[in-house]
Amino acid sequence: MFSDNKKPRTMNEIGGQPNRIEKNTKIKGDIISEADFRIDGKLDGNVKTSGKVVIGKDGYIHGKVECVNADIEGSFNGELQVSNLLALKASAVIEGTVTVAKLAVEPGATFNASCTMKGKGGISSNDTNKTATGSNSLNSDSGSYKSGTVSGSGSKNEPAKVS
Repeated sequence: MFSDNKKPRTMNEIGGQPNRIEKNTKIKGDIISEADFRIDGKLDGNVKTSGKVVIGKDGYIHGKVECVNADIEGSFNGELQVSNLLALKASAVIEGTVTVAKLAVEPGATFNASCTMKGKGGISSNDTNKTATGSNSLNSDSGSYKSGTVSGSGSKNEPAKVS
């Protein structure tokens, strides 16, 4: 009766074991994987995965990242392509260009990037392709929070307004 529910999962069903670059580790080069990736060290190169990329608080990537989902607590500089959700934690520092379907930014995150939002899977329709550029930062001296408000017109390739 319960034996069907207890079947062991194969690596292909769960996307393989997650990969990790530990703190105090520096890598130069490109990484291609089908599993999730967590970076707590430094990477100068490109990452391509059909899984999730996590940049830990002490992690840093300079290069191009292509993934399905990403959680960033550390720093990123380069080109970031996320086909689903990009979540920026309060300690995140992002610079470069970002292409994403969904974006979540915690107060305090620094987002100095050109951002293009497309439909899920990177396929855009006339109603979902918007571009925004802005900065989101926390001034720790005064405790004040500065944030841009993004509004899109809904027409293809027309920049969203940031105020």
